[in-house]
Parts: sequence; structure tokens; C-alpha cells
Amino acid sequence: MLKSIEAQVLEKIKRSPKGTLFFVDSFATITNTKAINKALERLVHSGEIERIAQGIYTRPVSDKYIGKIVPDIEEIAIAIAKRDRATIMPTGNYAMYKLGLTTQVPLNIVFYSDTSARKIKIGKQIITFKKASSKNLAYVGKISALAIQALRTIGKDQVKDEEVKQIKNILKNENPKHLQHDLQLAPVWIRKLIAINE
Repeated sequence: MLKSIEAQVLEKIKRSPKGTLFFVDSFATITNTKAINKALERLVHSGEIERIAQGIYTRPVSDKYIGKIVPDIEEIAIAIAKRDRATIMPTGNYAMYKLGLTTQVPLNIVFYSDTSARKIKIGKQIITFKKASSKNLAYVGKISALAIQALRTIGKDQVKDEEVKQIKNILKNENPKHLQHDLQLAPVWIRKLIAINE
């Protein structure tokens, strides 16, 4: 007996660990987009899966203390980038948050991207993919890239001594070769500010 589209979609979802993100085109080998959309809608309605945002679904991880755990905003952004074969880079207030320069989680999380600019609403938060030049995406160090983006957001005349000290401290965990590479791409004022000689 042939399995229904809904059963085939659910079977594929259950083959992956809970918390995995799925897009409508994750099921392109099963049938057409319209039928997949309907199957996903029914699975959401029956409680098998959850809709994270338009066209994005998951089977949440369950925790006996906190209940359902859905992927965080960065996991979602990375999954979208992977699907689109895009390169992304956290920037703005989110780069500052990731470095611990602010404790406030930004509602609008901005990533530089080499694909088209767009916004995706996830609950109360918005992921913004901002089209950037290849130079802005050429950083190789995860920490140094965040540090440079955070400093650009703070601004040359607004950056405080304690922020520079904190960033320099965090950069000690970066691969020195990656740091040197990334500093060459940074604006001169940032290069002078965070060049680590000691």
C-alpha cells in the first residue's frame, strides 16, 4: 500500500534528530510544493511538528523541566544559509551580544550575507540578511570577525576603554593567524585599537 504524502513527510522528519530544521523544499523528492505545504500544515495541526516561521518547521526537543525547546535564532539563520548555500556573518548588536559586550538580546538580529537581502520573522524576533560585499564576508576567525563587527557598530568615537580591554581579552582565544588575516581587512582605527603585540 502506498504511504500518504503526510506519512512520507513525517517519516523523513523522524529519521532526523529532534530539533532539526526543515524547509518545504526539504521534501522536494516526495511530491510538489503545494501538496507538501498541505501535509506540513496537517502535521502542525496534529501536534507532530511545529512551525517556526513561514516555510520553516521542526519536531521540538522535549525537556521534562522546561518543556519544548525549539532551535535558537542563530541555528535558524545558519540552517537558512546552508539551504541557500550562502555565507553569513553576525553583525551589529548581535555581534556585541555574542561577545558579551551587552546582555540585551537584540530583537532584530542582523547577518551580512552574500545572497539577496531579506527579513524573516521568528516569533518576536526578526532575522535580517543584509547583502554585503565579499570583503565583509572574507573574515576567517570567528572571534576576530565578531570583534571587528562589534567595534564597527559601537563606532570609533563611542568605544570605551573597558570594551576594548574586554575585546582584547576575548581575542586571546583566537587563532593568531586568523586574527592577523582579519585585521588586514579591518578599518585602520580598529586595527590600531586591537592589534595584540604582547
